Amino acid sequence: MSFSSQGGSNSLTGVWQGLYSYPGSGEPVSFVATLIETGSFVSGTTHETCAAMDKTKATLYAMISGIRGDGSVTFTKSYDGTAGWEHKVEYDGKLNGEATEIEGRWDINGLLAGRFMMIRNPGKEVAVDVKVFERV
Repeated sequence: MSFSSQGGSNSLTGVWQGLYSYPGSGEPVSFVATLIETGSFVSGTTHETCAAMDKTKATLYAMISGIRGDGSVTFTKSYDGTAGWEHKVEYDGKLNGEATEIEGRWDINGLLAGRFMMIRNPGKEVAVDVKVFERV
């Protein structure tokens, strides 16, 4: 079974390219997010190269869980523990009218915060496969 969503439609389902920045840092961190929107719920995954000061080049993975509001998207990114990254990051963003850009702020427990932006290619068909397992 599969379902699809037009990249130019209102759905957030698809692959997004993102950047986030740390306060006082000139070099943003890039990431890739795969989002699935069901109703007003948003879920998905991210991956990015570790930006730690020790220059570890591990790939970091996280799960996304959130909600889409009227012109806004809020979600929590929960790292899976790779390279010692196990924390959660709260994201709060504004969605443009074409549903191709999300821009806003991220926050880690009020201790560290910065800006982020996510974009995707408009008008490109996105298909998400869902595998159904049956008990034999």
